[in-house]
Amino acid sequence: MKIKYIFFMATMFMAMNGYGQVKVIAHRGYWDTEGAAQNSRASLKNALQLDIYGSETDIWLTTDGHLMVNHDESFNGVMLQTSTYAQCKDLTLANGEKMPELKEFLQIMKKTKSRMKLIIEIKKHDRLADNLAAARATVKAVDGYGVADKVEYISFSLDACKELVRCAPKARVAYLNGDITPAVLHIDKITGIDYHLDVLRNNPHWVDEAHGLDMDVNVWTVDKVADMQEMKKLGVDFITTNKPLEAIKVCNER
Repeated sequence: MKIKYIFFMATMFMAMNGYGQVKVIAHRGYWDTEGAAQNSRASLKNALQLDIYGSETDIWLTTDGHLMVNHDESFNGVMLQTSTYAQCKDLTLANGEKMPELKEFLQIMKKTKSRMKLIIEIKKHDRLADNLAAARATVKAVDGYGVADKVEYISFSLDACKELVRCAPKARVAYLNGDITPAVLHIDKITGIDYHLDVLRNNPHWVDEAHGLDMDVNVWTVDKVADMQEMKKLGVDFITTNKPLEAIKVCNER
């Protein structure tokens, strides 16, 4: 009887504190609404209003050391990783904003009282040296603004993930590419897997394997309600989506 009571109280405590509940990450911010665009300042500010776990964003390192926020490696014909800041600074997003630098997002995160995390994806650069440099520059910028507790990191580059772990050993770092087991990543002190929907469908045992190693499981990019429900049932910790409002409803369903 006493054991049942202890189990009941532990379950209640976890429920009250959000443990075990799938959390929502807005993919490139909450951009699918009037006045916003993917990876814009507006999309980040919109996400902050949703009271969700995180807002994902992407960064590229310019040749002169600036961290530009954009998903694709090129924008209007400008290759970000082989261009200077001067060549990037006037690029205009769909909502009329100029392409942001990461430091502008970090300024927003520093000012906000929201508990939401900024999930920074270090884009996979063509050269190993640039992947490492981008990881180092990102951590330096985050530390410089004093927002390390509000930031987590992801990357398709295993080298970038390892460098992030080295530079920020207390940070949450997840690998995106979907080709390595949680057990192998755990050896390198990577704290999570962040895999495509189809990868987890084909390897559902990786969810339990990751959790057994105290690693997080995120799934991307999940925009259909049925897929959200499937991944929730599978036991993932986070759902990254372009449809955060729908995901919030699914994650709050009993």
